[in-house]
Amino acid sequence: MQKKRSAVFLSIALVCTLLLSACTTVAGPANPAATADEPAALQIGLVTDVGRVNDRSFNQSAWDGVLQAAAELGLQEGEEVKYIETQDSKDYADNIQQFVDAGFDVIVTVGFALGEATLAAAQAHPDTYFIGVDQFQGEALPNLTGLVFREDQSGFLAGALAAMLSKSGTIAAVLGTDLVPPVVAFKEGYEAGARFINPEITILSTYHPGEISQAFTDPEWGAATAKQALDQKADVIFGAGGMTGNGALQEIAAAPGAGTEIFCIGVDTDQWETLPAAHPCLVSSAMKLITPSVLDLISTYAADGSMTAGNYFGGAGLAPFHDFDAQIAPEIKEKLNEIAAGLADGSLSTGY
Repeated sequence: MQKKRSAVFLSIALVCTLLLSACTTVAGPANPAATADEPAALQIGLVTDVGRVNDRSFNQSAWDGVLQAAAELGLQEGEEVKYIETQDSKDYADNIQQFVDAGFDVIVTVGFALGEATLAAAQAHPDTYFIGVDQFQGEALPNLTGLVFREDQSGFLAGALAAMLSKSGTIAAVLGTDLVPPVVAFKEGYEAGARFINPEITILSTYHPGEISQAFTDPEWGAATAKQALDQKADVIFGAGGMTGNGALQEIAAAPGAGTEIFCIGVDTDQWETLPAAHPCLVSSAMKLITPSVLDLISTYAADGSMTAGNYFGGAGLAPFHDFDAQIAPEIKEKLNEIAAGLADGSLSTGY
């Protein structure tokens, strides 16, 4: 299927990526993976949150960043590069420790829920480099990077898009748990962006009612919640909750009028690339650029042993419209570009 790349590739946090005011690059101990002549092999491990590494969303985006770094460094998957899929939240610390005990140089942990276990491991093992995806660091450790994103900004863009596409005046969001701050940021940004376009719009936002261990792995609930929103006349629905959100997107894609009267918006990555089943409705995705950010941090470390202490703000923005590009009116694209510029330069706030 021919992909149509829009000029409205709204990577607002290409600017944000440069805003490393909360980051400090620390020259760590001499990188054991590099010599003057030829780089020796790093060992890179990744620990997922509950769910699968091929969840077509959050975990997969981080793993793709690791694989791209591995390819650049000539590392072998299954030898120098491995992952552990967490089955239960009580296993976070043990899963991280497996990589520590095996002498891995870089350990990537994926998700807010792993933050406490990652911080404890970094404190106990100062010679190991840790990257905590979605783990904001209150105090900087020299060997721990909190890879964080401005989800409220990409959510704001998604909400603005939804409001401009909606004919019914009702839109919706099917969300993971409100126990995870980035999910809350997506939701708050989405609602603010929609109301920025249409103050009178009706927004049906629903968080998963379960624990973190369930909230992102429940596609059946996501599908049922999306159907309820469709029954209430929502014609644009944002799915932000890993496999749970994917269930919502696939439900919308199978509904009558998908792609002409009703639309869906993905999350975290460009889900056009990862979730083909959503193509009938998937107009865009509210992205946080996890893959290139993980790649950048690992590559920096591999080059000279430098570790980014504190927080590193990765990119965020809207994905291309792909096959829906011709359906997006020029004035919508122009407005989204205007919003993206305002968010990037600070003249427009999400209110989050």
